[in-house]
Amino acid sequence: MSNSRLQGKVALITGAASGIGEEAARLFAENGAFVVVADIQDDLGQKVVASIGLDKASYQHCDVKNENQVEEVVNFTLQKYGTLDILFSNAGVMGPLTSILDLDLAQLDNTIAINIRGVTATIKHAGRAMVARKIRGSIICTASVAACLGGVGPTAYTASKHAVVGLVRSTSTELGAHGIRVNCISPFGVATPLPCSAYNMEASQLEANSCAMANLKGVVLKPKHIAEAALFFASDESAFISGHNLVVDGGFTVSSHTYNPDDVSGM
Repeated sequence: MSNSRLQGKVALITGAASGIGEEAARLFAENGAFVVVADIQDDLGQKVVASIGLDKASYQHCDVKNENQVEEVVNFTLQKYGTLDILFSNAGVMGPLTSILDLDLAQLDNTIAINIRGVTATIKHAGRAMVARKIRGSIICTASVAACLGGVGPTAYTASKHAVVGLVRSTSTELGAHGIRVNCISPFGVATPLPCSAYNMEASQLEANSCAMANLKGVVLKPKHIAEAALFFASDESAFISGHNLVVDGGFTVSSHTYNPDDVSGM
């Protein structure tokens, strides 16, 4: 497949200093896009940009909880590159790992502020820019398998990611009138710094857990697999797909995990 699927397009990626966002920034640039790496991890973000090349990428500090900073990074993108074709709203947090019985509502508020309010702000300001310039853009958000099922993630995180899917469906309806597509990706347990840090696990441990739980065997889920899904949504190959939640989970969410076909004693 051609490595010019995004030739000449401009992409803004939040949470792009590490993990899925970093992989997407590299992959988008490899496919011809100019990329704005937005994050709060300034040192890491600058290193990502330097490794991609200053002719292809730029870094901007952006805390998505702060709507002014979101607006500023959108304006920076427009001023530097003259357009904004792709938004990958990827920044997020795991939030508190406690059950509902012990949930600190202040921590819930912070999770919602980043995972849903922040995503809403990015769609709002990128969408405004696209509509004003009549850009038939693509907006992509990172959800989670926790947006599809209960019991696979902490309560606050699960609630916030369910909200992301609802936001995508709603805004795809509104922005579709302007030729703008809005989709999301729901990864399974991919070993990025975020969950590894939250669960205090090595990447190899988290990958082993995901491999054991997924129905699809013989593939180890990597951040690049999610970046490739984002590339599909960013490219013209998905020109008539909007409002969709693409689940990248090795079949985990489509089958029962209580039935064992090798055990017929309960039938």
